[in-house]
Amino acid sequence: MGKALKDRREKMIIQGHIGSTDINQQYDISRDMPTVKKYFENLLIDLGTDYIDVGMLFFIDTEEHFDAVFHSDFIKYAQQLKQSGTIRAIGASSHNPVIAKKVVETGIVELLMFSVNPAFDMVPANTDVLDYLSKAFEKEKMLKIDEKRLELYRFCEQLNIPITVMKTFGGGKLLSKEHTPFASALTSKQCIHYALTRPGVASALVGCQSRAEMLEAISYINSKEEELDFTAAISSMNENFKGNCVYCNHCLPCPSNIDIAAVNKYLDIALVDQTAVDKGIGRHYKELSSHGSDCIECGSCESKCPFSVSIIHNMKKAVEVFSV
Repeated sequence: MGKALKDRREKMIIQGHIGSTDINQQYDISRDMPTVKKYFENLLIDLGTDYIDVGMLFFIDTEEHFDAVFHSDFIKYAQQLKQSGTIRAIGASSHNPVIAKKVVETGIVELLMFSVNPAFDMVPANTDVLDYLSKAFEKEKMLKIDEKRLELYRFCEQLNIPITVMKTFGGGKLLSKEHTPFASALTSKQCIHYALTRPGVASALVGCQSRAEMLEAISYINSKEEELDFTAAISSMNENFKGNCVYCNHCLPCPSNIDIAAVNKYLDIALVDQTAVDKGIGRHYKELSSHGSDCIECGSCESKCPFSVSIIHNMKKAVEVFSV
């Protein structure tokens, strides 16, 4: 990696974990400060760089993890790295939406790395998604879109904390006809599009085992709209998604040129916290070319929505919330 980065460093954004180790070629976690420092300094050496763009507080999934990071010398070390310019920002990685929100609420973290895919979004917040992923997906646990996960995404967008997505493909299981919990396997483009359309998400990081897989992921950039449509693949869970806008844009075109997904997204965030209206979300809503007030209640959108979202009601609610 270091050789590949040579002469290209300024064109790359690197997330580097603080607290991840490689003992006897086994990926592991450490909060022991001499060990933490050793492995982070080795990362700089191996990459041939003197700085990391985002120093990631590694693997904070439980209250014990949280305390071990934020109530110890661990967080002081990360802050020292930032002060010295060795890292340019402090991030954190988590798979638990409740703990991740607590991490963001510290005000220390400037970026969150979180596991996002349509299967994970439908399991309860207290589910250990890594343990869940190591087994077969259990459809009986996939009750509905988990409110805690939605709350986390909206909270991050409200605070302008970008989310970088991991587990975009669910460890590859969402791409497999044998292992997907849905009616059919998703494509890599559909998984990437699902992640990128969640509130707060800035980028989707994907694992590639070959040049062909990398090229397939990169081809997302030039995809046609129909190639990105993930709704058919998750139709077997239609009742579980019912009433929830997943920002898929099936409702378009709108005769009033309303970006319905954007209005719904900003409304969802505002309903989590009314103070968001006076912050960035209110400004983003007002910058839209058309607003909820432009809705003519023709019903075209609702007839096309695969998840029975009350779009006309949401447009009226947006007028009420945003006063535009």
